[in-house]
Amino acid sequence: MLSFKKFTLCAAIAFLCCMGIKAQDGMSRTATEIINDMSPGWNLGNTFEATTSWTGGALWNNKGGLAAETGWQGTKTTQEIITYVKSLGFKSVRIPCAWAFGHISDATTYQIDAAWLSRVKEVVDYCMNEGLYVVLNDHWDGGWLEEHIKDTNPTTIENNKHILKTLWTQIAETFKDYDERLLFAGLNEPNADNQSATNNLIQYNQAFVDAVRATGGNNTQRVLVVQGPSTNIDHTCNFMSGKMPTDIVEGKLAIEVHYYNPWQFWGMEKDESWGKVFYYWGEGNHHSGSQHNATWGEEAEMKSQLQKMQTHFVDKGYPVVIGEFGANWRDLSGLSGESQEKHNASIKSHYRELHRLCKEMGGMVPMTWDINSPNQNGTKGTMTIIDRSRLSVFGTYAMEGINEIYPRPSEDGISTSAIAPSAGEAMYNLQGMRVDEPRQLDKGVYIRQGKKFVIR
Repeated sequence: MLSFKKFTLCAAIAFLCCMGIKAQDGMSRTATEIINDMSPGWNLGNTFEATTSWTGGALWNNKGGLAAETGWQGTKTTQEIITYVKSLGFKSVRIPCAWAFGHISDATTYQIDAAWLSRVKEVVDYCMNEGLYVVLNDHWDGGWLEEHIKDTNPTTIENNKHILKTLWTQIAETFKDYDERLLFAGLNEPNADNQSATNNLIQYNQAFVDAVRATGGNNTQRVLVVQGPSTNIDHTCNFMSGKMPTDIVEGKLAIEVHYYNPWQFWGMEKDESWGKVFYYWGEGNHHSGSQHNATWGEEAEMKSQLQKMQTHFVDKGYPVVIGEFGANWRDLSGLSGESQEKHNASIKSHYRELHRLCKEMGGMVPMTWDINSPNQNGTKGTMTIIDRSRLSVFGTYAMEGINEIYPRPSEDGISTSAIAPSAGEAMYNLQGMRVDEPRQLDKGVYIRQGKKFVIR
């Protein structure tokens, strides 16, 4: 006799088949399985979300045009750039993208400019050519929705839902035949910091899911990423736990938050009356005598924050996309009494620790923010790893931190790293014999997860 759970599952499958919805080729894995294969991730930042025309004048018209791609950074995206991204060990690319913000050819129907859609598709194809995963989103977009999540007028909410569905229907139709390596993310950082605003956001998340699913094809099985309020971990766990959208398929939804924490380390530019900039972060990286050592937001808090997402979402079958993460790498050479070496080590530790925790916990993919501005701008710093014009690494310490957890493949196919594998991870020598967790001093070539790995 079938259990009730098995019966309902069979009934659901039968219903989906009757509706013409079945598992498509290349669309069989769950969101959790896919997210677990996407680390580390990288953002093509300041590129397709940019514009050449600011203020409201750029909304609902085509003033952005194709030139918007280089409006905030000067390098046009090429296949060579994406190939280089993969060579650094990245397995997924998030493409922040504007649509309403300068790329609407008909404001009465919210028609997305065909040339813009074609160019975005071309860059998605660059990633597909390299076997990378892609997260394509609606990124701020002039704030037409993200800055108005709190609006409570029912007519306004219904109109916004209509626009969101219209935009995503067009995007989804364009990519409906792509396989599961392409994920859609409905928004970016929806401005919601209380339960009332989050209740509105929940409606918009549902509208996004419904719009994509209605286009059919592979979109009925595609992993869709919805955003927590302000993509803030505490707000998301407090206001949205247990309130994910309903879906016509199981196991195909993920939740997005961002990790910019603590503000005084990653983005604050100058000392304020209420607190100092943090130049130094993490165990062993504080600089004796400096007033710029982190006093909060270090390893323990990072772990605590991720554990909240694990409890409220990952453990309930909703993996986590940390869609943006990073910290400004600063030049302290003009300051007396400070240590560039300790700051460099802090950056490395910050990137390493988030990637380590996500890998250890599972069900989370961190996606590093990168704006292609290879200039530290003194103590202001920059959140740039890759110099796209030179196809070289600019943010060396951030990259080293990531590669200590996810080693960069070398040209001969052997990954290199200065650290030992995770505890309990199966390791083999070149004779095919299993070895017991080589220590850091045990230098040599090993095999793990089917790939050669050298400990130097």
